[in-house]
Amino acid sequence: MSDQVQPNQNQNNNSEEIDLGQLFKLIGDGFRKFFNFIGRIFKGIFGLIIAFMLFIQKHLVKFVIAGVVGIIIGVFLDMRKEPVYVSTMTLEPNFQSVQQLYNNVKFYNELAEAEDSVALAEALQIETSEAASIKEIEAESYSDENQKIKLFDEFVRSLDSTTRKAIDMEKYLDNFNTFDSRFHTVIVKATNSKVAKKIQGPIIKSISNNDYFKVQKNIRQLNLSLQDSILKKQLVEIDSLQTLYKRVMEKEADKPMQGTNISLGEGGDTEQNKELALIRQIDKIKGDIVSLNEERANKSEIVNVISDFPRRGVEAKSIFKRYMFLVPVALLGLLLFVLALLELNKFLKEYSLQQKRS
Repeated sequence: MSDQVQPNQNQNNNSEEIDLGQLFKLIGDGFRKFFNFIGRIFKGIFGLIIAFMLFIQKHLVKFVIAGVVGIIIGVFLDMRKEPVYVSTMTLEPNFQSVQQLYNNVKFYNELAEAEDSVALAEALQIETSEAASIKEIEAESYSDENQKIKLFDEFVRSLDSTTRKAIDMEKYLDNFNTFDSRFHTVIVKATNSKVAKKIQGPIIKSISNNDYFKVQKNIRQLNLSLQDSILKKQLVEIDSLQTLYKRVMEKEADKPMQGTNISLGEGGDTEQNKELALIRQIDKIKGDIVSLNEERANKSEIVNVISDFPRRGVEAKSIFKRYMFLVPVALLGLLLFVLALLELNKFLKEYSLQQKRS
């Protein structure tokens, strides 16, 4: 019996070894095919790079001539082109007036792009020639992560405790848009370096003269004045209470001592505790008054001007916007496209001839 079992066990071991060998062979073949596939991809990319370099080498003289001609034309055009000056103003719109700011700037920019200098001059209260010098007016938000977090903190403080729990800072920051920013910049690009300073007043007045924002500003100022008067009245009342507590404590101190009076409970020194509570309340009210004064200063205007337009704009000298860069790039691109079409046409003709011969 043992002799019969032994051959069966050997057969099972041999079949398991064969199965494992086939499995490892399949895995090896899979890896080999995968790496061969990756190798063919890199080989193809390398072949394309070499073909492109050979193409450039074949037509190098043409590309050099096109580049030199483009630079000469670009320099000539740059010398004839009027310089463009850039001026920037930073604003802090209040009472949700930021939407009006962007709408007005968009309107001015559309007039500038349409070269409607008469309408633009009327809107900005400047001369027609000055309006014609304006090439672009745009507005963009100015904020960093610290400002966003501060705005989130102010937003959360204005909510009740139940709503605060449902607000997530990451979602708030993800949904943060241009109009949520506190500061915004207005950028003017013009051939007249002094025109930006002249339109600063009209841009701000176009928002400040809005009746809705005027009402919001007046109501806010009235509310701040009312809160200020209430806080000051509370200070007077607390001062009277302090005087009263001092008198009570002085009378208690003047009473003759009748034995030793020791109080170990929490109610000991009640008058002194009340006076400390009043001092803390005074400090809080003074802090509230300071905050009100700061808010009154920040909300004194519908639009706060953080930084004015400079008297003269700064000349835009970006190399990527000059003809000296744009014209050569355009000529080289056009030449590359034409030569590629010629090479493609040549290849198709040769391929057609080979097909006919075969």
